[in-house]
Amino acid sequence: MVLAIVIPCYNEKDVLPTTAHHLLGVVQRLAEGGAISKDSKIVFVDDGSKDGTWELIEGLCKENPQNFSGIKLSRNRGHQNALLCGLLSVKEFADVSISIDADLQDDISIIDDMLNLHNSGCEIVYGVRSKRTKDSFFKRITAHCFYRLIRMLGAHIIYNHADFRLMGKNALNALEEYREVNLFLRGIVPMLGYKTGIAYYERKERLAGESKYPFAKMLKFALEGITSLSIKPIRMVTIMGIVIFIMSLFMIVYSVIQYFMGETATGWSSIICSLWSIGGLILLSIGIVGEYTGKIYLETKQRPRFIVEKKV
Repeated sequence: MVLAIVIPCYNEKDVLPTTAHHLLGVVQRLAEGGAISKDSKIVFVDDGSKDGTWELIEGLCKENPQNFSGIKLSRNRGHQNALLCGLLSVKEFADVSISIDADLQDDISIIDDMLNLHNSGCEIVYGVRSKRTKDSFFKRITAHCFYRLIRMLGAHIIYNHADFRLMGKNALNALEEYREVNLFLRGIVPMLGYKTGIAYYERKERLAGESKYPFAKMLKFALEGITSLSIKPIRMVTIMGIVIFIMSLFMIVYSVIQYFMGETATGWSSIICSLWSIGGLILLSIGIVGEYTGKIYLETKQRPRFIVEKKV
């Protein structure tokens, strides 16, 4: 069985040598034990880094061309597109792929468990965090709210799972059929429908460098996931409009009754509150509709999700 470990990289110069060393040790150990083929590879995908990451990848490939490969994208296309590029590239030669982030906060010791689950019939195996004790209180709360919200909106994603997963060749072939430009792999992979398994682990501290997902980027990623997987937000806009319209009918009736009863007193506060609330709802509604319209616009253009500049 040929294994390919896919690692998307963006400005990972500080952590990459350590990551390569640890992963090479895992691949060599598994190959010596007969669990995987000696043709198995570690594939780094450089997502338009500007800190010398690609030069490091080239150096690793020259030192050990048997186990290391590199793919350089022409420009930064985002983590999901870089990961997809790696997965679609390795499916031609690999029987199974494992995707993992370059910081190695995900526990590579459970790769053995993932392979065992695959051998037992699981086409997809999710690496799932058993707990979030090492996260800050704010990050734990926001992550919990995100998973609850996206499930409430109708999208099926695995709780506490990021992009640390195993996928067999059948799953990779099925993934290739999904052509959308706006990618959210955490939501797309569960749609494939194959038998799945879960390997639990505790996340570690980042080996070196800084996180590539500050709060603003995480918020953007969450919005991307919600709008890419569900149309419930736009349905909520419709429901809000219906509710407000019904309320306005009641207010018209109430105003007419008050007029004939001679109790017409204009209230500045009530008018201002009404204007602000209705105005806010209108802007929110336009924003949600615009978000979906923008995605439709990008999808209809059918631009390439990534362009490969070089392979080593």
